[in-house]
Amino acid sequence: MLERFRAFWNSLLSPVGDLLLRLGVSPDAVTTVGTIGVCAGALVFFPTGHLLIGVLVITAFVFSDIIDGYMARSSGRSSRFGAFFDSTMDRFGDGAIFGGLVLYYAGPGDSELYLALSLFCLVMGSITSYARARAESLGMEAKGGIAERSDRLVAILVMTGLNGLFDLPILTYVTLWALALASTVTVVQRVLMVRRQALASQGNTLDT
Repeated sequence: MLERFRAFWNSLLSPVGDLLLRLGVSPDAVTTVGTIGVCAGALVFFPTGHLLIGVLVITAFVFSDIIDGYMARSSGRSSRFGAFFDSTMDRFGDGAIFGGLVLYYAGPGDSELYLALSLFCLVMGSITSYARARAESLGMEAKGGIAERSDRLVAILVMTGLNGLFDLPILTYVTLWALALASTVTVVQRVLMVRRQALASQGNTLDT
């Protein structure tokens, strides 16, 4: 999350990371606390209709995604497990945010249509991430598309927060439709990327 502004946030939050390292806090501990905070913000406040508070809590803990990476690099603790753990915890956070919206529309939001659309966005977001991970496990690349993870989460959090602030449900409605379409297109784009690479690999094998 916040990938497009990572350099700025790294410089801003580096003192926090340095302080935590001096206190003996590990990057994995920051990742865990951040994930718990994001999940709590989404699953405690969204289902009760407190959208703005939920977004503010989530946003506060979202910065752990930058702090833990900075801590790992600056302390020399970067590892394959750390990268795996961070990505796995990200999936919990993503699921909680859209799952919280599912519960919101099952309760105070009172809309079966947008409940289903939130669930669709949750599933498509998972498939988008899976497509990239599976491609990389096969030695190919499936990064990119019109709706990467950071784009999806920033869009839904900003618009849901504004919805909660100004009582404008249309903001979240439009965002969910846009994300449903963009996520679907992104999955198709990644499938086609992998298909091209696989065909090119087969062609090279035949040539040799």
